Amino acid sequence: MNSTTKVVLGMAVAAAAGAAIGMLLAPEKGKDLQKKLAGDAKDWLSEIGSLLDLGKDVVSKMRSQGGDAVEELGSQLKEMSNN
Repeated sequence: MNSTTKVVLGMAVAAAAGAAIGMLLAPEKGKDLQKKLAGDAKDWLSEIGSLLDLGKDVVSKMRSQGGDAVEELGSQLKEMSNN
């Protein structure tokens, strides 16, 4: 996991933890708090899903770039061995 991914994931976890703590300390009725928690949980899960999709895209691009770099290096090595 690269540092950008760690930062994004850390920020998401910190935001979720802050939201949960804030709701638990909020002076609301139980039913109102339950509704709010359910709505926020859906939002949080949606955000996590978006982050996972972003992570998949980043990994796919990195894999593609790595493959291209390996092919280029292989070509360079073949040229060097032919000379």
